Amino acid sequence: MNRFLTTIAIVTTLAIAQGCTQFLKTSEHSTLNPITEHSTDHAVAQTKQAHSSHNDTHTHSTNTQAKLTKTGRIYPNIQTSLEITVQNSSGQPITQFDRIQEQVMHLIAVSDDLQTFQHLHPIAQGNGQFAIAMKFPQAGNYTLFSDYQPTGQAEHVSVLKTQVDGERPAQPAINWSRSKTLGQTSVGFAPPKTPIKSGEEAILRFHLQDANTQQPVTNLQPYLGEKGHLVILRQSPNLSQEDYIHAHAVPNTSASQVHFATRFPQPGKYKVWGQFNRNGEIITADYWVEVTQ
Repeated sequence: MNRFLTTIAIVTTLAIAQGCTQFLKTSEHSTLNPITEHSTDHAVAQTKQAHSSHNDTHTHSTNTQAKLTKTGRIYPNIQTSLEITVQNSSGQPITQFDRIQEQVMHLIAVSDDLQTFQHLHPIAQGNGQFAIAMKFPQAGNYTLFSDYQPTGQAEHVSVLKTQVDGERPAQPAINWSRSKTLGQTSVGFAPPKTPIKSGEEAILRFHLQDANTQQPVTNLQPYLGEKGHLVILRQSPNLSQEDYIHAHAVPNTSASQVHFATRFPQPGKYKVWGQFNRNGEIITADYWVEVTQ
């Protein structure tokens, strides 16, 4: 999926939604009735377009902007409703969108310490508005990458910011493990054997086994139309569109293998989240990689 940059303002409004979410500690699907309370927080960002298949080169665009509305203050593990309104440069709502990877909008929500991750699908309400009901698992600053495609335009990624009140957890040490067991599935991660260098293509490989038998899984199913999805974020004190990569699976690999081809734009530490559908269960496995100059 392509990546891009956009202009945001946190304003006020209502929300009602249903979303499928995966974050590392919990997973839920929820709906919320309309609410008319309003928020007075405001923030601003920019818009970007992307053109390419795996990682994307960017060109600036000013014909789309997105506004994020929240209903009052947000607290950990308390359901809150958010609304994203997509407008053109004149402030008029954009009303026609094309589906990308089976959805009209994808929303990647991460805490700025990269400890929590959710992949959501806000529901179109008409008149350029999308709504989602969700929970944030911990206090702190969050960045939301909203991916959508107005009809007749390239895909856009809006970079949205919000804050969750409460005591923030300590930053844990980086876990460089290359294998995890998630429920009934063991996921092994294999970055390239040579050091990953910025700007060069890298193949990231995931191998999935049954946790009980240790045999390769045979029941992977498409997730949003593909064998797997990979979200990558560079560790940064202020996450932006430059830190964000959304890659898709390379076709024609074996049943238990999922490979992703991507490029890391600059040196640094990156966290990757691979997502796979095993027999109807979405598995999200996260790992760290380091990229050199």
